[in-house]
Amino acid sequence: MTRPLDAGTVRRWCRLSLDALGRAREDIDAINVYPVADGDTGTNLYLTMESAARAVEAAGAGDPDVAETLRAMAHGSLIGARGNSGTILAQLLRGMAVELGSVAGAAGAGDLGRALRTAADSAYRAVAHPVEGTMLTVAAAAARAAEATVAAGGGVAETVTAACEGAREALAGTPERLPVLARAGVVDAGGSGLLTVLEALDAAVSGGAPAPGRAGHRAGEHPPARLPGRTPVAGAGPAGERPAACAPADTGPGPAFEVIYLLDADDADVPALRERLDRMGDSLVVVGGDGLWHLHLHTDEPGAAVEAGIRVGRPHRIRIAHLPSAPSANPGTTPPGEGAGDPAPPRAVVAVLPGDGLAELCREAGAVPLTAAADEPPSVGELAGALRAAGAPEVVLLPNDTALWHPAAAAAQEARRAGVRVSVIPTRSPVQGLAALAVHAPERRFDEDVVAMTAAAGATRFGELGTAETESWTSAGVCRAGDVLGLIDGDVVVFGDDPLRIAAEVLDRMLSGGGELVTLVTGAEVPRGLADRLEDHLRSRHPGVDTVRYEGRQGSPLLIGVE
Repeated sequence: MTRPLDAGTVRRWCRLSLDALGRAREDIDAINVYPVADGDTGTNLYLTMESAARAVEAAGAGDPDVAETLRAMAHGSLIGARGNSGTILAQLLRGMAVELGSVAGAAGAGDLGRALRTAADSAYRAVAHPVEGTMLTVAAAAARAAEATVAAGGGVAETVTAACEGAREALAGTPERLPVLARAGVVDAGGSGLLTVLEALDAAVSGGAPAPGRAGHRAGEHPPARLPGRTPVAGAGPAGERPAACAPADTGPGPAFEVIYLLDADDADVPALRERLDRMGDSLVVVGGDGLWHLHLHTDEPGAAVEAGIRVGRPHRIRIAHLPSAPSANPGTTPPGEGAGDPAPPRAVVAVLPGDGLAELCREAGAVPLTAAADEPPSVGELAGALRAAGAPEVVLLPNDTALWHPAAAAAQEARRAGVRVSVIPTRSPVQGLAALAVHAPERRFDEDVVAMTAAAGATRFGELGTAETESWTSAGVCRAGDVLGLIDGDVVVFGDDPLRIAAEVLDRMLSGGGELVTLVTGAEVPRGLADRLEDHLRSRHPGVDTVRYEGRQGSPLLIGVE
């Protein structure tokens, strides 16, 4: 039975897409040779759709209409997008959501045709250097077929079916457009995943279920993924092939790292950021809007790519990963430790810290502390001076405060002009800085060390106890002057007059999503016995969690980290 394209159908589409991508994931991974032959396109699309499904499920409680449901699906995919293909899928869904934003009730065939056209066009704009023979080509073909059916008077069901057929034909032709696919004997993995999602929409509208293997990545009733007479390459392209999403020519090995992050930034600042990132690598995709953006880049400069985001907004959910078969970031040199008698390159870590106890701890870990008072943060000149005074050709800077991100980026640029190689890790709290320091290994190559430290910091949630100076609005309500504030990731989540109760509630909330290690950093004015009682609370309520405790002597009574 044909269903209208309403909120219920969108929810069913989302569920069917997730199920279909789950079944097809391994097959899609196996044909992934472009833009990077890392065998994860199917997995990335599945994880992206999983995030979309969670958002749609959460939005369902308020009985949303089709536009609201599709917006939730698009937002969920945006914040959870993985890899090049997942990022493009998020933009396709956002394009549909934007076009259907004013639709009340069920969407018609014309609405759907326009939505698919907007989705395809916005995806092309999101990719810095679009390449044909990819999922962009498949999206454009689906839109053309849908528009032609609408023009011929077709309804919603006919329009969706036509879009699938257009996408299927375009997918079969991707090897003719992209030589790397023809050499490997496969169709485009991202396009195969997109067809899976479109066929799930077809099933949602028709009331049926997608047939196994219908996405075109398997040989069968539809165009085969593997070209006749060719042995497919799973997870690796031909020797010497360049894995780059933005340049189809084979011009040598590609960048070493994949950088992904969400960015809170004004829309007007994003074009300049896009140009800056485009000069740093390839496979650049920038999607989103209305103040929230998702960025994907392959680069040899992961630290600089994150710093570029710091200059215009607040990066978060930062993920940096090695790309397969990537060369050293410094070609022509022998990596430290791999040549006979080669010493590890001198490297320093500079950490901005709010207390002398934390500074002492940092010094013991081999880093250079820069102590900062809460009411007098270091200037750009002081930060740059500390970078130069570290006396190392390579320096990692841990600002440990969101307010210091912009000064840190400016100081890093100044130090680079003096010949120092600098990477700023966007730590938001001293406990994130401690987590980064814990995995610092100067014997590693510089970029590898930065990646490991960034990952450790990003995996650490941070909490804090503070005191309200005046009566004010918070995200937890109106607090009074003198109230104890409990903050998680910078937001007030609870307040009251009992420090132990507030701290325990902050810990319980932070550990509700899991955690293996809790770090407690006591301040200069921590209430007597508070840390001991918190450790007792952790042993009784969270017995499987390890605890470490430091005397930081910072202004805040207590800092909390959960890893």
